Amino acid sequence: MGLPFLDSFSATAAGRGVWHADELGLADAQVVATGHAALDAELPGGGWPVGAMTELLQAAPEAHVWRLLLPALAQAVQARGGPVVLVGAPYEPCGASLAAQGLPVESLMWVKSDAPAARLWACEQALRCADVAAVVAWLPQARVGELRRLQLAAAQHEVMLFVCRPESVALSASPARLRIRAERCAVDASQIELHILKRRGPPLSAPVMLPARNERMAALLAAARLRRKLRSQQQGTVGVVGTANSANSMKGHATPASATVVRIDAWKGGQDALDRLAVVA
Repeated sequence: MGLPFLDSFSATAAGRGVWHADELGLADAQVVATGHAALDAELPGGGWPVGAMTELLQAAPEAHVWRLLLPALAQAVQARGGPVVLVGAPYEPCGASLAAQGLPVESLMWVKSDAPAARLWACEQALRCADVAAVVAWLPQARVGELRRLQLAAAQHEVMLFVCRPESVALSASPARLRIRAERCAVDASQIELHILKRRGPPLSAPVMLPARNERMAALLAAARLRRKLRSQQQGTVGVVGTANSANSMKGHATPASATVVRIDAWKGGQDALDRLAVVA
């Protein structure tokens, strides 16, 4: 037999929308749709939280970042009018490719620093700026207390904050509202597996699967592969990545030591292509 005060409490809780641990929670703040329907369906409120930290864990710091975040960052820029601040991005973003997908290069502010303390300072200052639309920071060495301070700053100023960290910290404590580990699917390289490690809701039994490339980029790559195949059939040769002529043509132009010059008709596309190669989409 139920107790009257417990029945009364249950009714009151239901009326106030109290979250139960076996349910996907409602967002207690504004959200921005991720642009990926399968992911939105598994997130409280149906999108990335605004005024909270989202932690993205990956084996490589640059992998999958733009594929996951680009639609929401473009929305944030349109809504707030301010820039997206990139703190410690491992590679210079490809402006042409990002602009083709809705994020103009003039809306990006890239803060370059290898010093962990400088990155934290820059991230916190960006979060306190009213004009900033979102902050994406690479903070592999950040400690829990430092992340908590960033979380508070994001909440106070209602800014989207994404922190990229190595997947090795997956079992460590974190103040992030949302934690996701992203990795390329082992059985299908055209897919990304998203393991939601922390959310307001029950554990996710299976990863969310997303295409590794958007439809337009996939079409461009398929067209490039078809052109190479037709060329090799006609000429009986396979295109090469670089030639002496292409190397000579780069003389007199400053090229970063870490950059790789690849002939566009021979490019096969890597997982970090948007960061490493200027592709006119």
